[in-house]
Amino acid sequence: MDSRGRRGTNGSIKRSSIKRSTSSGSRKVQRAWIERTFQKRECIQIIPSKDASRCSCGQLVTQHTSVPLGPREDGAPLVQLEVQPVERWSPLKHTQAMPTDTYGIIEFQEGGHVNKAMYIRVSYDSKPDSLLHLMVKDWQLELPTLLISVHGGLQNFDLPPKLKQVFGKGLIKAAVTTGAWIFTGGVSTGVIRHVGDALKDHSSKSRGKVCAIGIAPWGIIENREDLIGRDVTRPYQTMSNPLSKLSVVNSSHSHFILADNGTSGKYGAEVRLRRQLEKHIALQKINTRLGQGVPVVCLILEGGPNVISIVLESLKEEPPVPVVVCDGSGRASDIISFAHKYCEEDGLVSDSVKDQLLVTIQKTFNYSRSQALQIFLMVMECMKKRALLDSAYKIFIVKVHYMCVGNCKVTSCLVSGTNASASDQLSLALAWNRVDIARSQIFVYGLHWPSVSSLTTDRPKSPVATQRSAAGGGGKGKAKGKKGKGGKTKPESPEETDPRKLELLNWAMMDALVLDRVDFVKLLIENGVNIHHFLTIPRLEELYNTKLGPANTLHFVVRDVKKGNLPPDYQITLIDIGLVLELLMGGAYRCKYTRKTFRTLYNNLYGLKRPKALKLLGMEDDEPRPKGKAKMNKKKEEEVDIDMDDPEVSRFQYPFHELMVWAVLMKRQKMALFLWQRGEEAMAKALVACKLYKAMAHESSQSELVDDIYQDLENNSKEFGQLAYELLDQSYKHDEQVAMKLLTYELKNWSNSTCLKLAVAAKHRDFIAHTCSQMLLTDMWMGCLRMGKSNSLKVILGIIFPPAILLLEFRIGDDSSFHSSKQNNDSKTKDDDNKSNKISYLVYLMLYNYIILVKMERWPSLQEWIVISYIITLGLEKVRQPVSCLSQVEYDATPHADVSHVATQILMSEPGKLKQKINVWLEDYWNITDLVAICVFLLGLLLRLQNEPYMGYGRVIYCVDIIFWYIRVLDIFGVNKYLGPYVMMIGKMMIDMLYFVVIMLVVLMSFGVARQAILHPDEEPTWRLARNIFYMPYWMIYGEVFADSIDRKTRVHSKTSVSQLFVLIV
Repeated sequence: MDSRGRRGTNGSIKRSSIKRSTSSGSRKVQRAWIERTFQKRECIQIIPSKDASRCSCGQLVTQHTSVPLGPREDGAPLVQLEVQPVERWSPLKHTQAMPTDTYGIIEFQEGGHVNKAMYIRVSYDSKPDSLLHLMVKDWQLELPTLLISVHGGLQNFDLPPKLKQVFGKGLIKAAVTTGAWIFTGGVSTGVIRHVGDALKDHSSKSRGKVCAIGIAPWGIIENREDLIGRDVTRPYQTMSNPLSKLSVVNSSHSHFILADNGTSGKYGAEVRLRRQLEKHIALQKINTRLGQGVPVVCLILEGGPNVISIVLESLKEEPPVPVVVCDGSGRASDIISFAHKYCEEDGLVSDSVKDQLLVTIQKTFNYSRSQALQIFLMVMECMKKRALLDSAYKIFIVKVHYMCVGNCKVTSCLVSGTNASASDQLSLALAWNRVDIARSQIFVYGLHWPSVSSLTTDRPKSPVATQRSAAGGGGKGKAKGKKGKGGKTKPESPEETDPRKLELLNWAMMDALVLDRVDFVKLLIENGVNIHHFLTIPRLEELYNTKLGPANTLHFVVRDVKKGNLPPDYQITLIDIGLVLELLMGGAYRCKYTRKTFRTLYNNLYGLKRPKALKLLGMEDDEPRPKGKAKMNKKKEEEVDIDMDDPEVSRFQYPFHELMVWAVLMKRQKMALFLWQRGEEAMAKALVACKLYKAMAHESSQSELVDDIYQDLENNSKEFGQLAYELLDQSYKHDEQVAMKLLTYELKNWSNSTCLKLAVAAKHRDFIAHTCSQMLLTDMWMGCLRMGKSNSLKVILGIIFPPAILLLEFRIGDDSSFHSSKQNNDSKTKDDDNKSNKISYLVYLMLYNYIILVKMERWPSLQEWIVISYIITLGLEKVRQPVSCLSQVEYDATPHADVSHVATQILMSEPGKLKQKINVWLEDYWNITDLVAICVFLLGLLLRLQNEPYMGYGRVIYCVDIIFWYIRVLDIFGVNKYLGPYVMMIGKMMIDMLYFVVIMLVVLMSFGVARQAILHPDEEPTWRLARNIFYMPYWMIYGEVFADSIDRKTRVHSKTSVSQLFVLIV
């Protein structure tokens, strides 16, 4: 059975609900399984009791169901009426098992609020595995991480208000924070009534519903006949009859299991079933990672003599069940608390305490001396059991001030009260997500852990780790690998000397990451986990292959990258992750996982040989293999010996980088934010996370995924983008020079990119629009040119008359660094810079206008040669951009460039191939526009240099080509603070307007075709028909009705006139 219960393929968990499946076919199958698996019990043989009118089962003789006991002879009565006074009634012998006919949903009618609960009537000897299957599959309950079994008095009793309040809060806190199930007796009497009050108070304040399961005897349920029915919804009144010995079920419970042994008005049918079900649940694993079973705790409140026997049975279980006794609640709880307080180490009490206990038992239960002595012996047995187990499982006495919300004794007793290994204790705290218990009970001494003997390291290995260890092999060996840039050894931090403690901490960290326990990750780092030593290649791959945690889209992205359906058991490798990162980051970003250095190391570590391994992984070499001596020389230069036993080989230089990327790809936002705060390069990590989330949101919008995932990814992207912006703003306010260096610092771990490149890739407009980014772009654009009002005029003069460039002033030496704050913040200087860019392009356009508006001579004039040289220079620059391997920020070197164009020219990193460089360059719309304009101009130039008539064709191409250059003006307007918003607005409106054009086209064609067919019935099939369908109808939209063609004179035939009149009316 799946220990995680109802878990989908995407890792999400279906919460407990009472909604039934809408599929009638599946419901029929489920109903058939329930009726085939579970049974009810009916008494079929009357065994006289003290009351002659009743059978020993508790029912009236007249109410017995006439069901034969088995094969009978002809004429035999249906009910055995023989009086057998010496025979004792037995449910196994005197009842008949039949398929259950009572299951469905109860609707409690009380106070105008309808509360619903699921229920089923089962035989007292039902199999616990079948019941658990029903609860997990049909009732859709998530398997618990803790089982709280509440026992106490069955008769109504009052609790002190303070005790009642803290008992309810403590119980609900334990259930809510750990995902526990609460087992009770189910009926609204005694201790169950107080549990129900706590559940009702919680439901009125919170929407979250606690899973409270009542296991009650079918025979003591009042109005139980109203519940009979198969897969039905029955209303149920919770008002009990004060004269009746029966009890109503408690309306605050979510589920009921009604144990039936054929009796009526008697308790005890549920005892065996409840005990076996608790044992079976305790054998289940909390989840697929943690080997810890579901812990069970027994909670005692008040109670009679039977409660003392329950405590003794719990302590005798194997393993023993912890017992939490609420001191001050009365009767059995106070007796056990008193004995626990005054007993000695060996579990014995003094004679005075013994006499006091016997007197208390006699008064409490109204027992004789002999009966009290039996109860006393049971209490002493409980005390001896505690001593016998050497404090393995104690009886916990909970006073009022202990059982509060902040320090819930119900859960902490399972950790502090056991001598279980630190691994098991930490597993419990992890499963419950109770970092407060781990901090106060396990890490109470910081780095000083319990003795080594209490630690266990036999944790189960994951499939990925198993495969890696098998592939890696044992023994020392050496492998060849490419020497990377990050070969410097880092100073090692102090490491835990005890290997068992170190392994335990590493396993706990792995569990915390897989289960998405952010607080535990923080706690473990504070208590000695070295992330650099913890994170290895196998562990990182295991994290990527986990099925636990929130839903994510990584599997779909890997499938798209691999370009095919993946098998169900496919194990994602780091090379797959590298391909995913390159796809999401876009551009020419190159992940280190796909580089030849890492792939060679990966293959050598895990036994995959090239080139077969690369084909299996869907990878090929970036570069062709050299041949002959060149190949051998290169091999000797680049390969070094790698010690396979060196643990540093499989570790990462920046482990927090790798973990943050993992958290982002797995859509674990809280974990990603926590990991972002650790490690280096916070600004770069925030921009990478922003880009990855935005790319994943785009991928999800293109697939069949729900809109909620898209919106969540978008929100996560905005959150990291805001962090990057705030970090840049604070850096800029603290030190402008350092902030600019942060933007241009080359990030070795992020494909040799820079923060400015990452911001452009993520389309983080606020980041690029920041004053620091704009100052940097302006400084990069101007280079060493000293800008000022006078110098700006010289720049314009230098564009018009090139020899005037000698008059320009340049910054040299220390003065060639970044602009000073005062100079860069001068708005007038920035306006002059933008004006010079615009004027230079407008001068070029005026010259172009001149050469096409005047008569074209046989050979180009001076003005035409200027235009030709300008466009050829621009073309050479466009060729240089995708060919060069840019390792720093690129910008357009043409005079008409602007900040927007500069930003769009930034390439992510050095691309691996020329084709990839060209693809990155063509992603910009204005690059495509420039390419078309330049190619069209060069074509026109070739024709223009020929004789007539080709020179005329060239002139026409000139005239058409200027359209592209005028459209290019919109790019200049885009950076203007007044015109830019309108350009962006119109560009987006054009996309929306296409939909209106399609609708208008439908109306236009419907009218145009009808008009053409009526007015011109004798047309021959020509292409002119298509023109006539659209031409006149289109102008009629604007009010042109072509009256001259309609109001013709008498030469128009009457038939045509009628047709035209019809068209005119339409």
